[in-house]
Amino acid sequence: MENQIKFYENKLAYEMDPSDLFDALEKEENIVVVDTRQSFGYEKEHIPTAINLPHQEMTAENTTHLDKTKTYICYCDGIGCNASTKGALHMVRLGFKVKELIGGIEWWKFDGYATQGTKPSKGSLIQCAC
Repeated sequence: MENQIKFYENKLAYEMDPSDLFDALEKEENIVVVDTRQSFGYEKEHIPTAINLPHQEMTAENTTHLDKTKTYICYCDGIGCNASTKGALHMVRLGFKVKELIGGIEWWKFDGYATQGTKPSKGSLIQCAC
């Protein structure tokens, strides 16, 4: 049982779901949401407050302006995309505290939350059954 406890504690230390992210944003926790997709995906639609930092472009030079006291929540399209995993790995290697959003923007919208951009989703803010 001890190994299972450690596994699930570690999983929660490195991942969060859309409901947890929404709550963290509402509570103004010390987080920054990072869209790790290419800029055209971000411009079309992104999670409110998110910054765009494509995983292929992450370097020590273009992340120097970011506050290392914050936790960075990386996301991408969803379950069929690993840009958030690649972005999270890059950011950890650059010295940032990072979590990955389970399901990306796809599950964010599935849970009823709004997006911003040139083709945003209104969202209907349903209550998560979690």
